[in-house]
Amino acid sequence: MDLESFLAAKPLFYDVIDYDRFPKAYAKIAHFLHLPKIIHIVGTNGKGSTGRFLATALSRAGKKTGHYTSPHILQFNERIWIDGEDVSDATLNDAYQKLGKFLDTSTAESLSYFEYTTLLAMVAFESCEYVVLEAGLGGEFDATNVFDKVLSIFTPIAFDHAAFLGSTIESIASTKLRSMQTNALLGIQKYDEVQSIAHEIAVSKQCRLQTLQESIDSRIRTRGLQLALKNGLSEYLRDNCELAMVAFELLGYKAQEVYFDQKALFGRLSKVAHNVTLDVGHNALAASAIAAAFQGKKISLIYNSYGDKDYREILSLLAPIIDCVEIITVDEERIVERPLLEAVLVELGLTYGTFESIDPQKEYLVFGSFSVAEAFLKRMGKL
Repeated sequence: MDLESFLAAKPLFYDVIDYDRFPKAYAKIAHFLHLPKIIHIVGTNGKGSTGRFLATALSRAGKKTGHYTSPHILQFNERIWIDGEDVSDATLNDAYQKLGKFLDTSTAESLSYFEYTTLLAMVAFESCEYVVLEAGLGGEFDATNVFDKVLSIFTPIAFDHAAFLGSTIESIASTKLRSMQTNALLGIQKYDEVQSIAHEIAVSKQCRLQTLQESIDSRIRTRGLQLALKNGLSEYLRDNCELAMVAFELLGYKAQEVYFDQKALFGRLSKVAHNVTLDVGHNALAASAIAAAFQGKKISLIYNSYGDKDYREILSLLAPIIDCVEIITVDEERIVERPLLEAVLVELGLTYGTFESIDPQKEYLVFGSFSVAEAFLKRMGKL
């Protein structure tokens, strides 16, 4: 069976997660794998952009570097990035064949889509010096947390995936922060509780914890501002860039402007046409950042949402910048039923309709999830 068919047979989402399954599977094959130096990125928002800033910088500094991120927008290869390029089909197939020799069939079939592809990525990354490894869900029990790491980076932590992580910021933060090991860097946080919990866990684990506020100096602040002005970075992308710069220096290198820019990013306030901006954010924290980036403007929002997201709060946060909402059709079971979405739009007093085409005279924002971005790009022929 080829890789595409093998992955297609695996469900992408589970109502219940078996937290013991992956550590047991990894223990069976750990001795076969050559692990690079791993930088683990955990958080609610900013993992992808922070990770790509850091991976790009390490690569440009001459260190062969991989970046594991999820989900993808158009093709699976986007999840496994090596030195500036999405992994090739040939490299993917080689990794699949090699993993098949390590992992028995019953174990391979029992793993979830994300668990299996995490092992696949680690095989593909074997020749790398560094790997920036992005957690999928949570931190402590995430598949990516089984590997030893040289540094844990925590981006902003907020409410998301309540069914698995809990409904309080304390429970969510604790689950994510317990993934720290020996060295950790805490980014700017919206909730004060996150910082206090981080320090408590660091003490209990004897982990050297530094915060962005404590570690950043005027030189990096200046470089961050220069990059923001030069590349048109929004405030939240500038924060993520500065977090990556500090992490880069914690790894023993000097942050230089030539290593950091927005060229490597896609899907984070990306201009896909002169009047269309696309962002794969999908929760309230992302919506707040987007609203700040578009402050003073009015846009047409091309939108849809998963049913388990708080789309009412997201839309209420975006309401000040919305001229109208154009609902895009997304063919996926998790998408909210349209009448429920429409009821919220009516409640918020937002004008809405169905997305049909782009009017060159209007300003658009595509926002809602990776699936919304995928549906839009395919619709507009951006493949």
